[in-house]
Amino acid sequence: MAALTAGALVLGTGCSAGGETGTAGTASTPPAPHTASVPPPSPTASPRTPPAKGSVKVVSTLTGGLDSPWGLAALPGGDLLVSSRDKGTITRIDGESGKKTLLGSVPGVAPAGEGGLLGIAVAPTYGADHLVYAYFTTESDNRIARMQYDEDGTTPGQLLGAPDTILRGIPKGSIHNGGRIAFGPDRMLYAGTGETGDTGLARDKESLAGKILRMSPDGQPVHGNPSADSVVYSSGHRNVQGLAWDGEARLWASEFGQDTWDELNRIVPDGDYGWPRAEGKSGKKGFVDPVAQWKTSQASPSGIAFARGSVWVAGLRGKRLWRIPLSGGEREPFAAPQAFLEGQYGRLRTVLAAGGDKLWLVTSNTDTRGTPKPGDDRILLLTVR
Repeated sequence: MAALTAGALVLGTGCSAGGETGTAGTASTPPAPHTASVPPPSPTASPRTPPAKGSVKVVSTLTGGLDSPWGLAALPGGDLLVSSRDKGTITRIDGESGKKTLLGSVPGVAPAGEGGLLGIAVAPTYGADHLVYAYFTTESDNRIARMQYDEDGTTPGQLLGAPDTILRGIPKGSIHNGGRIAFGPDRMLYAGTGETGDTGLARDKESLAGKILRMSPDGQPVHGNPSADSVVYSSGHRNVQGLAWDGEARLWASEFGQDTWDELNRIVPDGDYGWPRAEGKSGKKGFVDPVAQWKTSQASPSGIAFARGSVWVAGLRGKRLWRIPLSGGEREPFAAPQAFLEGQYGRLRTVLAAGGDKLWLVTSNTDTRGTPKPGDDRILLLTVR
């Protein structure tokens, strides 16, 4: 960890800077998967032990002119769906031309502060049911709903069916709403939530705030959860912002810290990640320590992805893309985190694996905290090593 600390950058201060800071922690291996996720982890495409030093090249700008983009999901065939936090809309982006097609607005979204239309995910069964999932803030709570996308429809803006809410009652706040959702290798739906600024909720097992949740596609608790009647999978989180699985189907999560450390955690069932009693690596008994951590002036870690043997972390206040190489052993990473694109594209919100050595990267300069430039916000295509 000495190497990690030496390689760490500094982000902005926690709540005093609008709540966008974070650290990361480790977790043990989740239950063994029995099927592939969407997209499936690909151990053969990503080396077990990547080089200690990597590289990033910006290949192209797929599209620009996006308003407060937040969630990103890939459709079969390579096109993308992107959510707008403040407009409450979902837009399809052609993966080759960058052409934008508005699917529609998600009813009930009530944008305010860090809340709004946040993470989106495509069902593993999308080829049969065309279901798109969304995590969003309403007037009363955060919730997860699914909608059917009418790909044969001809009227832009009217291509989403009525939302079917699968989980409601996730506490909301002006800050720390979490919002990232993703289907895992086990084809279950995972969601990262925030503690809304009420620190006591993070370790309260009866609350859905400050947790990572695991549920069936219908929003029900599933086998392998710590409690058979609960969707709570891990606790003690301040504000989970990114979820991704590596080539060995282990779950990783990024998390905003407060004033000291942002975190990258490896998630284990029933793991307690310590907030508010621990921020960053504490060594305290009963808490899971981060695998990597950054001073809060260097990261504000948001979306994460796994590609080429490394976890890639998009930084908001840090305005950079972090690479954390993994070794496949119990003590990871095996080399210091490495930063790329520092300050070149402003705030970075979401990163998504695009197969092989490619990543999609979404900027976040129109979210009221950035300084937009002409063309913002945009989706970039990267090649990485």
